[in-house]
Amino acid sequence: MEKHRFLTVLCIVFISIGLIVSCATPKQSQNIETEITYSNETSLREKGKPYHLVVLGTSDIHANIWGFSYEDGKETTNNGMVRLTSYINKEREKNPHLFLIDAGDAIQGTIMSDDLFNKNPDLPHPMMTALNALKYDAFTLGNHEFNWGINTMKKIMGQANFPVLAANVKDKKGNYITGRGHVILNRDGVKVAIIGVVTPDVPLWDGGKEGIEDTIFEPANEAVKREIKLIGDKADIIIVQAHMGEYAEFDEENGSDSGLKIIEDNPEVDILQVAHMHVRVSKKVGKTLVGGVKNNAREIVKFDLTLDDNNKVIASEVSVIDMNTQEVNDFLRSIPSIKKAHNDTIAYIQGTGSDGSVSGGASLGTTTARFQPENEIRDIPEGKIRPTAVMTLINKIQKEAANADVSAAALFKDTSDLPEGNINYGNIFDIYKFDNTLYRVKVTGKELKNYMEWSAECYNQWVEGDINISFDPEYPGYLYDMFLGVDYEIDLSEPKGKRIKNVIFKGRELKDDDVLTLAVNNYRYSSALKGKNMISAKKEWESSGSIRDLIVKYFQEHSPVAPEVINNWKITGVDLQNNNPKRDEIIKLINNGKLDVPYAKSYNIKDYDSIIKSVK
Repeated sequence: MEKHRFLTVLCIVFISIGLIVSCATPKQSQNIETEITYSNETSLREKGKPYHLVVLGTSDIHANIWGFSYEDGKETTNNGMVRLTSYINKEREKNPHLFLIDAGDAIQGTIMSDDLFNKNPDLPHPMMTALNALKYDAFTLGNHEFNWGINTMKKIMGQANFPVLAANVKDKKGNYITGRGHVILNRDGVKVAIIGVVTPDVPLWDGGKEGIEDTIFEPANEAVKREIKLIGDKADIIIVQAHMGEYAEFDEENGSDSGLKIIEDNPEVDILQVAHMHVRVSKKVGKTLVGGVKNNAREIVKFDLTLDDNNKVIASEVSVIDMNTQEVNDFLRSIPSIKKAHNDTIAYIQGTGSDGSVSGGASLGTTTARFQPENEIRDIPEGKIRPTAVMTLINKIQKEAANADVSAAALFKDTSDLPEGNINYGNIFDIYKFDNTLYRVKVTGKELKNYMEWSAECYNQWVEGDINISFDPEYPGYLYDMFLGVDYEIDLSEPKGKRIKNVIFKGRELKDDDVLTLAVNNYRYSSALKGKNMISAKKEWESSGSIRDLIVKYFQEHSPVAPEVINNWKITGVDLQNNNPKRDEIIKLINNGKLDVPYAKSYNIKDYDSIIKSVK
């Protein structure tokens, strides 16, 4: 039996706050049913009065502890765990016995995590130190926890002082990969079961990583049903943390990767926390509260259940709180290991390690000018509405490295740019933040055009009178690819699926039966091209290093690099009223901060009077 392997982890002693933990014996070796009872807490319940059970949920923090952009060396103003800490502390003052849980994608996303600690998993990981310090009650794996393979994930997650959940991820023997699928926490006489599931699509993105092919990823809805059956009548409240969006990402027919499918099949769930898609969710579906937050610790979701003396829910509400009003709390920054990790990351970017050695590279190369134009409208990225030097550079490097006819790449961050002058590793990370490798694959002309149509779905359809191009808020920006090697038009007067026009390859119209080679990153190949059955061929080549490595090499060999824009595509079918003074006035109000940015919905010139009136 595996009971002895987990006894130490299950019997956590929180000495600093006087918590004594008692552990229930697991029924099965592969399923650790842990009931953690905080037995010497003073109960906050008053008999005969409603009791508020408060749950705070975070997710998709992506290693943003400090509230700092390592890419450009600047403090952020609206995110980071240092702001979450402020809010969590305020809520704990009002409710010391609240639950604090996270729904995954914690250990990936910054130069600190990806380049210093995830490649050295035996070191104490600063994200785990931070989560432990804030006394999280439970954590559910996200897909990015698997980016470096199973053993790395286990080493890093093994540093947790809290249960790590993954009910739908098992090894070949049927054992849970983290040792447990759920945990039951008993606090103030309320038994709360927390079930964790991750999108089963992980093998689409990380199928080649160590241990993934030997790991079983089950449908989330079915795993939750099994866990609820195992829990039986041992819990008063059931919480599901699902590292997936509300709607299916790939399995639209069966909903194995859909948060809403979980509660459709399991209506007894009281709280569903969704994640992964980096969008705000706050709603009630039947009796279930559903909530989710944006990425990088920009938001936290609060679930509030009102219980009667019999622990029955008599009222419930969910809200999402933006961190842009929270001050920085220096608690995490004062922890020596976190402070050192932050300083070491800055030294890595600047090119000098603590021992004086060159590491990240302060002198990777130089540029002759900035690579991104100024936005005409505040926070409407020019890099996604016309060709720019940043995307030309990435696609040019990919196309040449793969010896391909066409390259596809995304502007992962709307503000990505290369400055004039010296280029360091932070600048490279800024324009390519993921640790992707490059593939070459054969595609037909028809397949390529279908892929281009899929990419163009990121835009909203233009309506007569709209003064700007806007973006579908349900379509994350990192899914929008731009292409080099073909000339093409995107007609935004057309609905999704009918926008790609006049595709020209080598001076002639691209035919459906033409065969080309495409350079594309491993993520897009697996999750979109293969995941959505857009292409039939398999990859025929893969880069030995990451795409970031290719960009670094290019700067080392070609500096100084001048910004080059290849104008091979354009948006058509729109009339943005460029010569209309009313448009100029509306844009001025947007840029001055007096009107909201029309990112998800354009302002329309016909609404001019009401728009101006709303400002006064």
